[in-house]
Amino acid sequence: MSDSGTNVAQVIALGSPGRKAGGGCGVNSNAGCGSKVMPLDPLVREKVANHPCYSQEAHQYYARMHVAVAPGCNVQCNFCNRKFDCSNESRPGVTSRLLSPEEAANKVRYVANRVPQLSVVGIAGPGDPLANPDRTFRTLELIAEKTPDLRLCLSTNGLALPDYVERIVDCGVDHVTVTINMVDPEVGELIYPWVYFEGKRRSGKDAARILSERQLEGVKNLVAKGILCKVNSVMIPGVNDEHLVEVSRVVRSMGVFLHNVMPLVSSPEHGTYFGLNGFRGPSPQEVANLQDRCSSGDGQMNIMRHCRQCRADAVGMLGEDRSEEFSGDDALQAAETYDADERRKLHQEIERGREEQRAQRESLRIELGGGYRPSSTVLVAVATKGNGLVNQHFGQATEFWIYEAGERWARFIQIRSIDRYCFGPETCGDDQSPLDRSIGLLADCSAVICSKIGEDPRRALALAGIDTFVTYDLIEKAVAEAGEAIISTKGSRAAV
Repeated sequence: MSDSGTNVAQVIALGSPGRKAGGGCGVNSNAGCGSKVMPLDPLVREKVANHPCYSQEAHQYYARMHVAVAPGCNVQCNFCNRKFDCSNESRPGVTSRLLSPEEAANKVRYVANRVPQLSVVGIAGPGDPLANPDRTFRTLELIAEKTPDLRLCLSTNGLALPDYVERIVDCGVDHVTVTINMVDPEVGELIYPWVYFEGKRRSGKDAARILSERQLEGVKNLVAKGILCKVNSVMIPGVNDEHLVEVSRVVRSMGVFLHNVMPLVSSPEHGTYFGLNGFRGPSPQEVANLQDRCSSGDGQMNIMRHCRQCRADAVGMLGEDRSEEFSGDDALQAAETYDADERRKLHQEIERGREEQRAQRESLRIELGGGYRPSSTVLVAVATKGNGLVNQHFGQATEFWIYEAGERWARFIQIRSIDRYCFGPETCGDDQSPLDRSIGLLADCSAVICSKIGEDPRRALALAGIDTFVTYDLIEKAVAEAGEAIISTKGSRAAV
């Protein structure tokens, strides 16, 4: 890989001519899911075009795969418990089976032959990939050899990152995610009981200081090498929620492309320190508010808003988990030959369809959160399976995409999973029906847009003050039209 990082860093850190303020993800720019619409440097555009984690648009069309080859970890986090054999859980650090590098490469080839949307393979655990360097880099080398058309990604806590930047580049990895939850050791000691560094276990502020310094040094070196960097941060109410605005400002100044602010997963049954000691996860509204704060001001950080907090062995599109489908021994055998033709053809069809949708959006002149903000907006929820369309039955939706809507204006806010957000028996009790849970999840929305809905849920939504729009159309077009219709008849309702 050529050392072209200076150009990338300048484009990301300084912006470029014609940059627009506001929110949303670029259409013509192929931007990642950010807080504004901006033209991208061609090098960056190529890197995010079909990466489902770095582009909100791309995640509707392309699949990712994680291979669980890294069992050990050099950092203890109060929000983490790396359990195995938890096939019903979808959260970082969880896997049903640890693979050898050879098994992982064989499984990638097996999956790629059956999931033609696959574009990206990453290593994200169940421990830290760089705490297991031999297994990690052997896996990356084998995947590059056996399935050379797939992008390679890596996720790390960053403690060992400065030691492996050159090796990451040599392996052809061009996307790295670093989990950074603080840049202040006083905050960090509340999150990390210890780190293992230079043969010693360190604790307290000393541990947090070492971790932060190493994380930022690693990010700086990655950006200088032209690696596209994403920072993940876990939002922990009462611990680092206010501090994450500063984290966003710091990493943005270093050339990080995307900041992913994720909610703390703190159910006691997961066995984490925070979960067992009563630390709550944030509400969807709190997450969205913090994301907006991180994206505003001088920093203007691109914010990822479509994260699903995937397992360490996730397979498929974001929003679906097909890991169990490929958990058998057949997927690990070396005998299968590799043929990328079917995937290449499908990817070409996907890109033709995306271009047609972009042209249609342009003709409608709908502003995607940039340029201006209408004086009145409302929140609307969309039931969709992706592909840029309202194409999901309300009763079959397990998640809703939340948009801020106004006249000829649509801004993507976040994705809310029916099973993800739970704040106690009064909102998610065991005796609640799926319909009750959905309505509770959407209580701050003025409307639901879906391709189909039964009369009973339509009446229940109406009683909750939520209108229903049934259509099969481009998401942004449906959102803008619904927002305009609601505002013209009812006026605006408080948006996130």
